[in-house]
Amino acid sequence: MEETVKKSNNKISFRLIVCGAVLLIGFITMSSLASMKKKPSTREFREPSLQVEALTAEFEAVPVSLEGYGEARTLNVVAISPEVSGTVLDVHPRLESGEVISKGDLIFKIDTRDYEAALKEVAATVKQLENSVLSLQKQYEIDQVRLKSLQRNAELAKNQFERLQTLFDEDKVGTQSNVDAAEQSYISVMDQATQMARTVELYPIKIQESQSSLDSASARLGTAKTNLERCEVRAPFDGRLKSVSIEKGQFVSAGKEVVTLADDSVLEIEVSLDSREADKWLRFDVEGTATAAWFGNLKQVDCVVRWTESTSDTQWKGTLHRVVDFDTNTRTLTVAIRILAENAAGNTNSLPLVEGMFCSVEIPGKSLENVVILPRWAVSYENTVYMSVGGRLKTTPVEVARLDSDHAYVSGGIDPGNLVVTTRLVSPLENSLLTIQ
Repeated sequence: MEETVKKSNNKISFRLIVCGAVLLIGFITMSSLASMKKKPSTREFREPSLQVEALTAEFEAVPVSLEGYGEARTLNVVAISPEVSGTVLDVHPRLESGEVISKGDLIFKIDTRDYEAALKEVAATVKQLENSVLSLQKQYEIDQVRLKSLQRNAELAKNQFERLQTLFDEDKVGTQSNVDAAEQSYISVMDQATQMARTVELYPIKIQESQSSLDSASARLGTAKTNLERCEVRAPFDGRLKSVSIEKGQFVSAGKEVVTLADDSVLEIEVSLDSREADKWLRFDVEGTATAAWFGNLKQVDCVVRWTESTSDTQWKGTLHRVVDFDTNTRTLTVAIRILAENAAGNTNSLPLVEGMFCSVEIPGKSLENVVILPRWAVSYENTVYMSVGGRLKTTPVEVARLDSDHAYVSGGIDPGNLVVTTRLVSPLENSLLTIQ
């Protein structure tokens, strides 16, 4: 029993010695490893800073530009229709949509045979009526002379009758048959003179009727000549064929549109502007005298026109021309910008401005006085800006006089010389340290 206890104690002692040895070895190993470790280097704590860009606030006068959009349209577009009916005998050799033809060029020609025949027929009628008027006028002159002769004969016959009547009644000279014959001769000549007088009185009426018929025939002759001339349709100006619906050999009816000709020498863009913006910034000639209750004194200024789909910075010069309309529903003011052909021409690296292009237009307006120009993104939706005050970030409320697509014009809340942060920042900490680049 004692031996068993003794053996158990010996095992426990052995285990304790082994554990102690292991711990001692571990302690020695850890100490040696710890002695080999270098102490970490100490660094001075530095507050992180934000790398930002900033500009120095300067107040200045800025000319305001109103921006709008619209489609370029040809100012003058003429729909050409034949004024007479007939078969098309000839057309312009380049009668295709998109071709440009010169003023006076023959567009198409209609068969002239029917109109030539009608012209000859009416011309013959006119000639006949002219001869008829001349004949009546000549006969009128002759009958006026005959009337004077008959009136003189009637006067002589009357005197003869009265003389014979006196001789027979007073002197008993002659016979009653001679007196009766003289009376009969006087009555006959008097009747001829009366009839001739009536005929002469009717001549002016007959001549006027013939002259009216002649005038009517002359008018028909003029119409016939015009219809013959209308068989040839020519270009009224240098223009572009916008649409064509006529072919050689086709029968066309008068009044039916067959060709549309566009005058590209002047283009026009209609742009809608907010009426409040227009009221503030559009320039009107105060010295102009208004002739009606309309925007007649709008100042015509040069504008910048750009094609919205252009990949280059090509621009054209236009001129603000007039106010087209005021829409009471949308409260917008529509203005027209005109571009002349020489200003719409392109160069070797760009297209010309043509009808159908959707364009942006910058219209110079009045000047905005005493403002600071900032990038649009530098001003928040709450009208605040980030400023560098003592090298730290500070949020400052400002007064915004105007916003456009790229800039914000600040009129208050900033003093001259202040540093305004122009870098886009997302929820920065107030009073953050700044490093101005």
